[in-house]
Amino acid sequence: MMRIEWRRLTARSWFASRLYYRLHGLELAGRASDAVWYFAYGANMHESAFVERRGMRPLDWRPGRLGGYRLRFNLDGRPKGKAAPANICADGSAEIWGVLYSITARDMLRLNFSEGVPGRRYRPVWLDVEDANGRPLRAMTYVAEGNPQDGRPSLRYITLLREGARAHGLPDEWLRFLDGVAPAE
Repeated sequence: MMRIEWRRLTARSWFASRLYYRLHGLELAGRASDAVWYFAYGANMHESAFVERRGMRPLDWRPGRLGGYRLRFNLDGRPKGKAAPANICADGSAEIWGVLYSITARDMLRLNFSEGVPGRRYRPVWLDVEDANGRPLRAMTYVAEGNPQDGRPSLRYITLLREGARAHGLPDEWLRFLDGVAPAE
């Protein structure tokens, strides 16, 4: 409980956040008002998760493609064994489509807090992503140490990915891929 309160208080101060991140081996550069890109490949593609639940107000958004990575469902969700959230792993022959959101660095802190960063599950990484027109952008996304074997996402979770991908105009090939993911029973 105290750890959560400490993280909330820290997230309100850019200076304190920088120190807190440094203690966890992460860098927090720039100013709180700087615009940064975030690449969403999971439930955050859906407005109900990103805007409504997390309270994010993107400055801009566009479809994005991350080459050299593959979408996996290899994390332990709740209930364990019945749900597997999305994750990504390096794979030179694959690509992932998602949503690029422009948000402020302060909003990125809030997003990190909602995803448990810094912490044991996800870690933020900065990768080169292309928008739908092929323009390169540097964007933050989340990667976790996943299980060796993939599980299945819950029907609710995969539905968020499918609906979010459709709402943001991701390519038909990616929509077909998401439609082919079998949910947990």
